[in-house]
Amino acid sequence: MEKKTSDDVYNPATAPEHWIRAQDSLKTRLVLGDDFAWLLHDDDKPELDATVLRYVGGVDVSYAKEHPTAACGALVVLDLTTLEVVYEDFSFVHLNVPYVPGFLAFREAPVVLELLEKMKISGHPCYPQLLMVDGNGVLHPRGFGLASHLGVLADLPSIGIGKNLHCIEGLSEAGVRQLFTAKAELGEEYIALHGQSGCILGAAMVSAQGSTKPIYISTGHRISLASAIRIVKLTCKFRVPEAIRQADIRSRAFLQRHLKLCLDH
Repeated sequence: MEKKTSDDVYNPATAPEHWIRAQDSLKTRLVLGDDFAWLLHDDDKPELDATVLRYVGGVDVSYAKEHPTAACGALVVLDLTTLEVVYEDFSFVHLNVPYVPGFLAFREAPVVLELLEKMKISGHPCYPQLLMVDGNGVLHPRGFGLASHLGVLADLPSIGIGKNLHCIEGLSEAGVRQLFTAKAELGEEYIALHGQSGCILGAAMVSAQGSTKPIYISTGHRISLASAIRIVKLTCKFRVPEAIRQADIRSRAFLQRHLKLCLDH
């Protein structure tokens, strides 16, 4: 089953009541500003002993088209200095939790959290300092997407990266294209996404040379949008940030290799 997109109609009435209560409760713990001790490599700071951001995690869940409940969760960790993968782990699962637009976390978050917990318990030295998520953060119908959900429960700074736009608060892909056209002459790489409420919900960025499709960046948890944009710029070789791209590629490859074996058992 393919992962649903933001084109699906969000309808909270289709979600179990306990999901709505849980989402509302977790949202009270959300931190939207920078709340981390590390610095970026390009920070102009005098502290020689400061911790620098090095290990960036990327997560994704891939689905088997021919077996609707079969899925593979992936956690990869990149070394930010080289953008090379220094850790990877996978989990083949049967997901019987239904997909409900706006509540993807209740389907996918348990898979990812288990992989993170396994890595933490092992004491692996490359445990991520930051998590990049194939999904949205606050750019979400209820202001609390998969990236925010994972960030709060894992207590990690997290960034949401959407390949499609959640058309909320008057936002539309046509409107984004118009804004990019208007700002193209200024050479700007991204535009802020202002909702009808007046709040900035995220940013649209053309992240790779020659790309015509933007990605949609939003705060997940414990990081500001400005810092999220900086980190995305540092991690994009192609359209999608490398941590998420590698998680996607490797989860699909793992699923392809092990699907028959896992289903037989």
